[in-house]
Amino acid sequence: MFHLTILCSLLSLFLLPPANLAAVSDDEYLKLPLLRKSPLPSPTQALALDARRLHFLSLRRKPVPFVKSPVTSGASSGSGQYFVDLRIGQPPQSLLLIADTGSDLVWVKCSACRNCSLHSPATVFFPRHSSTFTPTHCYDPLCRLVPGPVRAPRCNHTRIHSTCHYEYAYADGSLTSGLFATETTTLKTSSGKDAYLKSVAFGCGFRTSGQSVSGASFNGAHGVMGLGRGPISFASQLGRRFGNKFSYCLMDYTLSPPPTSYLIIGDGGGGGGARSKLFFTPLLTNPFSPTFYYVRLKSVSVNGAKLRIHPSVWEIDGSGNGGTVVDSGTTLAFLADPAYRLVVATVRRRIRLPIAAELTPGFDLCVNVSGVSKPEKFIPRLKFEFAGGAVFAPPPRNYFVETEEHVQCLAIQSVNPKVGFSVVGNLMQQGFLFEFDRDRSRLGFSRRGCALP
Repeated sequence: MFHLTILCSLLSLFLLPPANLAAVSDDEYLKLPLLRKSPLPSPTQALALDARRLHFLSLRRKPVPFVKSPVTSGASSGSGQYFVDLRIGQPPQSLLLIADTGSDLVWVKCSACRNCSLHSPATVFFPRHSSTFTPTHCYDPLCRLVPGPVRAPRCNHTRIHSTCHYEYAYADGSLTSGLFATETTTLKTSSGKDAYLKSVAFGCGFRTSGQSVSGASFNGAHGVMGLGRGPISFASQLGRRFGNKFSYCLMDYTLSPPPTSYLIIGDGGGGGGARSKLFFTPLLTNPFSPTFYYVRLKSVSVNGAKLRIHPSVWEIDGSGNGGTVVDSGTTLAFLADPAYRLVVATVRRRIRLPIAAELTPGFDLCVNVSGVSKPEKFIPRLKFEFAGGAVFAPPPRNYFVETEEHVQCLAIQSVNPKVGFSVVGNLMQQGFLFEFDRDRSRLGFSRRGCALP
């Protein structure tokens, strides 16, 4: 089954033609600002939303070929969303999409209205107002890459208007459904010019229902920009034109005013100097979860002392459970429970700050920082070693967060490796350049290249 899954995933790449990008020179790349919405969720709220997201994602894993498996998204179930302002159609219509490395499908909320005065601009896509909107035919190979409704209309190969219908449901019963289509998008390049990307495949969602796609956790977004490893993700569609890589720098959004984070499509992440300082680790493939960016975590150190964690704790088992994922849609970090308990116990012994009188709900280690001007000086330093010798050494602010006045808590949580996976969330990634090199199947990271503008 493993070899069949990989074969089908490779074959599916050829079903989707490379996106046609006009007016871009060979040395340019795409630069999209990553936006945050206010107010930000509290750490306790972030923990609840993160746990919900990971629970949903763990329910999805099935050992089936990629071209037959549901296209799924975890973005709407997460708390740590970063948004991209995408201009779609001709003339362009601006919509705010969640940027999510944990999903593949690009989809937007759509309206088939003729008199659209009841809808506010920039809240929904109007395909009737675009001259380049093209529904995909139901027998087009593209249609095989998305799940259809249970009661989908029978595909008529001779009718020109037999469109491709898609539908997928979230674990909580939420769903989005509509037409799978192609459109032109307008994107900014590194030189500040507009570039027009033709024939972007996306889901035009005429029906969305449920908390996952319309509730508070969706945070007012108008859709999802999937950046996963599947052939229909935004990263895949654009990547083949831009060296099949993308990168981002997630800046500290607690600063005021918050600096701008950027999503880079192409070979422009941080410039040549930053890339020369990247540490690389191989990307792994989990046939049960082909969307995610898995890496092999080998060890964790506290103040330079490597913890005694058995290597099997980090492995992906025969059912696709376990392993470690780098995910932009999860806020906190999650570690397999045996490793987590050892990290918490060791940090508790080494920390030089008083333990808080009361724990913030959901957190196992909190300290009192009242009267301490620079608490990071008294917090033990964590290091994570990945396969290939890449060492990730985040500053304390990436794993200790203020949960209440004068209280900071360890922003790492436990996960059962038998039903879930460890996660490097976006809080842990802050201040680092992360480069996803899909051609070489590797992940690079560096603290250089994320300088404030």
